[in-house]
Amino acid sequence: MKNEDEPKDKRVKAADAQKLTMAEVAKYVGVSAMTVSRAFRQDASVSEETRKRIMEAVDALGYVLDLSAGSLSSRRSGFIAALVPSINNSNFSDTARGITDALENTGLQLLLGYTDYSAEKEERLIEAMLRRRPEGIILTGGSHTDRARRMLDKAGIPVVETWEIPEEPINHVVGFSNSEAMSLLVRALANQGYRRFGYIGGTTARDTRGSQRRSGFLKTVEELGLGPGRVISFGVPPITMEQGGQAVVSLLERWPDTEVVLCVSDLSAFGAIMECKRRGMNVPVDIAIAGFGDYEISSICHPSITTINVDCYGIGQQAAVRLLDAVHGGGSMGDEITLTGYKVVLRESTNRGGT
Repeated sequence: MKNEDEPKDKRVKAADAQKLTMAEVAKYVGVSAMTVSRAFRQDASVSEETRKRIMEAVDALGYVLDLSAGSLSSRRSGFIAALVPSINNSNFSDTARGITDALENTGLQLLLGYTDYSAEKEERLIEAMLRRRPEGIILTGGSHTDRARRMLDKAGIPVVETWEIPEEPINHVVGFSNSEAMSLLVRALANQGYRRFGYIGGTTARDTRGSQRRSGFLKTVEELGLGPGRVISFGVPPITMEQGGQAVVSLLERWPDTEVVLCVSDLSAFGAIMECKRRGMNVPVDIAIAGFGDYEISSICHPSITTINVDCYGIGQQAAVRLLDAVHGGGSMGDEITLTGYKVVLRESTNRGGT
């Protein structure tokens, strides 16, 4: 039974998982649905004061104008949306390929956007995509702006967050703990006899997965009694090969007795290795270096790079399968978390013993 004493915004937000309508926005503001529609069209018949109240309500409730409403009588758009941080990153390209392959022969197409590791750009893309009414959306990571979360909560479509385990999932999750994966790498190298560990990552928390890897590194080094971790933060994510080279120089200038350097990605690890070689250092005899992600370059460069394989393709494939289950099930999918695997891949860049 509805509680009439409950605040109006609470009742609207708790309506259920159905898409928030223009009529509900109009009721919230105390105007007609036609007035809301005219406000979106910048119609001169709507006063600036009324338009301001409507737009404030739109933002507070997470409403997104549905541009497909007038043209799709079936209410089916025939596509799902996916956002990745970068299309130049082979890991995320593999994830997108996993999504595409899972959609084959389903009648659904993929609309792909990239956020450039920016939560604000992700918010704008989410709004733009929701206006075209996708049947589901796949996101990279679990850190979003408050407005993005409101829009997704009220979209009435299944949402899958990937590549990490959010503390507060929106809907469904397909991913792994970046912190625990980095911890596994630290323990594997400690078992090889390394004791003085360094770490190279980004200067900001813009890349939440990188921040989680750094956290796992610091926590594990402390747990193993290996002293404080030696961390160099260099550049805005994603860290490039060039920045990896510059960072390893800074790290060794500050802590010249460092034995092994763990990098936020294989690309920064490759840059660090190349810079060490330019300076006449032998990797791994003088300094060992490891990466994260198992990029193709890590297996073919010399020395080959020790890293963490996280099954990028499988993340995309499983995310699409979960989304398809929800779409075909009428949008219901609960808050299930699907854990994906990861493993340490030991290669030449940390193999001082030659075994």
